[in-house]
Amino acid sequence: MWVDYKKASNLISAEMWKNLFEGEGLPSKILPEKNILDWSENVSFRILVPKGREHVADEILRKL
Repeated sequence: MWVDYKKASNLISAEMWKNLFEGEGLPSKILPEKNILDWSENVSFRILVPKGREHVADEILRKL
């Protein structure tokens, strides 16, 4: 099960967050906020992390 953790205003930002989390060993996914068919560079995205691992994402952000 995945939960919303963060929102990004575009695809580049979403990929940046995904790479940050995965670089620290936390799996993550990105999905467009509305419809999966809306996947483009200028759409808002949701960054998802595994349920119960949100505290790991919090720790990663604290290190920044």
